[in-house]
Amino acid sequence: MLEAANNNELPPIPGKRYFTIGEVSDLCGVKAHVLRYWEQEFPQLKPVKRRGNRRYYQRHDVLMIRQIRSLLYEHGFTIGGARQKLSDTEAREDVNQSRQIIRQMVAELESVLEVLKR
Repeated sequence: MLEAANNNELPPIPGKRYFTIGEVSDLCGVKAHVLRYWEQEFPQLKPVKRRGNRRYYQRHDVLMIRQIRSLLYEHGFTIGGARQKLSDTEAREDVNQSRQIIRQMVAELESVLEVLKR
């Protein structure tokens, strides 16, 4: 996600469950109107909306925003390039998670087979 060098300039994320758009703006060093725009451009950003269409971001949203900020502002990606990079990363994580689940299922089935052989 964020490189350690870039992470030092941003404040630590408090241990709260939900953050307002103003808090996220301060935590990520991005203005609120930019956050609203990024919600339209990045399908990964889906803050919870409550009364009066108020946005409430969770910790994973804040981490995603910091990653988007890093890709755009520090690594020079375009919006489209950052979107592609994030979707490629998600696809790789999905494949790795699927492989891990399959390995676990194979191990469980082998142990069941051993029990049935007895």
